[in-house]
Amino acid sequence: MHFVIVPGIDGSDEEHWQSRWQAEWGMDASRIAPSSWAEPNLDDWVGAIDRAVTDSHCDQIVLVAHSLGSLAAAQWVTRRRPDRSGACGVFLVAPPDNSAPNFPKTAHGFSSLRRVPLHVPGVVVCSDNDPYCATSTGRLIANAFQLDHISAGNVGHINSSSGLGRWDFGRALLTAFSSGLVASQTAS
Repeated sequence: MHFVIVPGIDGSDEEHWQSRWQAEWGMDASRIAPSSWAEPNLDDWVGAIDRAVTDSHCDQIVLVAHSLGSLAAAQWVTRRRPDRSGACGVFLVAPPDNSAPNFPKTAHGFSSLRRVPLHVPGVVVCSDNDPYCATSTGRLIANAFQLDHISAGNVGHINSSSGLGRWDFGRALLTAFSSGLVASQTAS
């Protein structure tokens, strides 16, 4: 299995759980590299995901996304062509409410994204006190994507500022989710 890391605006610093997990996974993980980290361009981010997935040369890929990266990952899934290899699962953490007044103005291309079924296994992990997404909206996002919703408790935006370190709870969720993907693919 290969994990494609899809951070939010400005990427994830070395203290972020995504960076820690990527370091632990070594060659089993890669990170997208859009040219528009600070002023996100949706097409650039979707293209970066596509390149990372293609460059992985792996059939079992899980997108591990945070914040705005969750919206980019969802958009990539909806745009992918059926004849191309894609992700076997998505792990979307702290997706922001793109209709909220505090949604980043620099991410204007993301503000009009519609929430549609993703047709890929996945989970949406939300905090109960995320300043960028109310608990009820997190559930609505998961329902619209037709994915399971999991509460991480009161952990802010689930980023470096939340002081989560390695974020073992999230890692356990991802491990359980990934194990389920492997088991279902083996049974097929």
